[in-house]
Amino acid sequence: MASADELIYDWNRVAGAEFEPHKLPLLNDETLRDGLQSPSVLDPPIEKKIEILHLMDDLGINSLNLGLPGAGPRAKADVLRLAREIVAAKLRITANCAARTVESDITPIAEVVQATGLEIEAATFLGSSPIRQYAEDWTLEFLLKTTERAVKFARSLGLQSMYVTEDTTRARPEVVKKLYTTAIECGAHAIVLCDTVGHATPQGVRALVRFIREEVVKPTGERVRVDWHGHSDRGLAVANSLAAYEAGADCVHASALGIGERVGNTPMDQMLVNLKLMGAPGWGERELRKLKDYGAAVSRAVGVPIPPNYPVLGADAFRTATGVHAAAVIKAFRKNDVELANQVYSGVPSHWFGLDQKIEIGPMSGRSNVVFWLEERGIPPSDELVDRIFARAKQADRLLTESEVTELCGPAVRSSS
Repeated sequence: MASADELIYDWNRVAGAEFEPHKLPLLNDETLRDGLQSPSVLDPPIEKKIEILHLMDDLGINSLNLGLPGAGPRAKADVLRLAREIVAAKLRITANCAARTVESDITPIAEVVQATGLEIEAATFLGSSPIRQYAEDWTLEFLLKTTERAVKFARSLGLQSMYVTEDTTRARPEVVKKLYTTAIECGAHAIVLCDTVGHATPQGVRALVRFIREEVVKPTGERVRVDWHGHSDRGLAVANSLAAYEAGADCVHASALGIGERVGNTPMDQMLVNLKLMGAPGWGERELRKLKDYGAAVSRAVGVPIPPNYPVLGADAFRTATGVHAAAVIKAFRKNDVELANQVYSGVPSHWFGLDQKIEIGPMSGRSNVVFWLEERGIPPSDELVDRIFARAKQADRLLTESEVTELCGPAVRSSS
């Protein structure tokens, strides 16, 4: 039996095309913070948030944003409960919390740490672009003083400081250099570059990350983690995140199904899929069969349906009724080779993510679709039965449903099913 490596020539792995992050790629899950800022989602009850937390841990996601406890009593209560769950269940995932660069947002994080004993990074954020400064009437002096005050205050409370500049991808280099340098000098151990409005292209991401690495972090002589937080306004979030890794970012922020402000964040599920398919360090051999459970749990919890054509998790991702496509998949199944069947007409091996190929019957189908559908259900594919179903399919304007095909099989089949 031939292996996939023998049957697929991978242009993604030729010299000069390989995905080469500078170290083990880290992932930070924003589903329960930035994800819940989407105008279309529900803020789920804590029980559902805990379910999602456990699935994040099962998938090996490195860290998550627990929320913004300074937003109000319910937000703080949920952050506290999630932090307690991490400690009680001895989860591997680490935690951070969002905060504006004001003491009233940072203090609740320290209170959660004190109540639970869980180490939590304070992710304090502040706008940095000229357009934001103009809208807010902020001066650079104000931004620098605010940065210094917030980072020093977080450190005084014993918190690790993750300093975040909003709209970094539209900020002037001299401004972000001064802001990040100030934050690092005041004790920030991590900095986050944000494509807050989804402005960047992969080329722009590479230029920004390299600038930060060479012109900001390196001169300080400090060991500083560099994170990338991107949005999907131009549909480039995944490509941008992969570019960020290659340019020197240590960690990418993402959310399940890409939920978040406007059109959303980098989709976490798609990052997991791509890191595994690319054989990224630490991810190539990762077990991701619970990815479908993660996507489904978030979809139910926040009230956002997964589109049928959504990559990997959509209902149509591994489903075909087209005659030529289905015929190739069926021939692969006939060779008793699941791996071949799952890749002959798919760039993603469905079984890696706990999913299966599905052959349906519709107006674009061939007779082999009908024969395979019947055999899968233990129904003898007589010529008369195949002709009847095939004729009905050719008259339809959509795929036939399970019940419609079963009805065409006759009373004997219906009574046994």
